[in-house]
Amino acid sequence: MPVGPSANKEHCRPIIAGDVQELLLEILLGLAELLLEFLLEVAAETFLALLVHALRKGIRKSLALQRGLAIPGHLLLGGIFGFLSILLFPHPLMHPTRFHGISLLLSPILTGLFMSLIGAAIRRRAKTSIRIESFGYGFLFAFGMAMIRLIFAR
Repeated sequence: MPVGPSANKEHCRPIIAGDVQELLLEILLGLAELLLEFLLEVAAETFLALLVHALRKGIRKSLALQRGLAIPGHLLLGGIFGFLSILLFPHPLMHPTRFHGISLLLSPILTGLFMSLIGAAIRRRAKTSIRIESFGYGFLFAFGMAMIRLIFAR
């Protein structure tokens, strides 16, 4: 068995390289999970926003909910869409990693930011945006959806 600095480097090198590769793979899988959940949440919120915009004139008065009802309402709608997404995609979108569950916060934050950008673009065109096209309500909807997917996706 060789003795000296070169012997230690050769002995430790495959272990370190394997750990780094495993960690990088876990990070990439975690980012992929986050991206897929973000896209699913944005698709659901966009569908809901388009539906509300299409029906807006006929139900304008009924949409004038108090803020106290709108907050749990958006969370509940997110949960409903979460259950619907479970019917379409019953398994997690990505194989669970060490970072499983981090998308419960990151994905709704990204979705809320995206929906606030949509709302800002609508307001720049001198049109009225709806509640879900804001950060807070977009976040609540996406959080409800992510929570249901985290609990029930198997």
